[in-house]
Amino acid sequence: MATQTRPLYEIAAEIRKDWRATSKNGKIYFGAVPYINAMSSLNSINDRYIMDSAKEIVLRFLSNAGTWRGETAKRVKAELKKMAGI
Repeated sequence: MATQTRPLYEIAAEIRKDWRATSKNGKIYFGAVPYINAMSSLNSINDRYIMDSAKEIVLRFLSNAGTWRGETAKRVKAELKKMAGI
């Protein structure tokens, strides 16, 4: 039985909301913003965003999300890693 995964656009909305709420200055790290924006238009890890696969977008987001911390960040990063197969 396949596990139901959330759409990437839903995950992106949660990232935006939580990162802004938990950062000291209320801002998301600039290096992660393009990947959150891209994920906002994607449904699944099998989609494409212009020339990149959704998996590439997710992996690039994860490499730029080191400053996003907390329980939500930990849970969402684990969810994205599972989706990306890492």
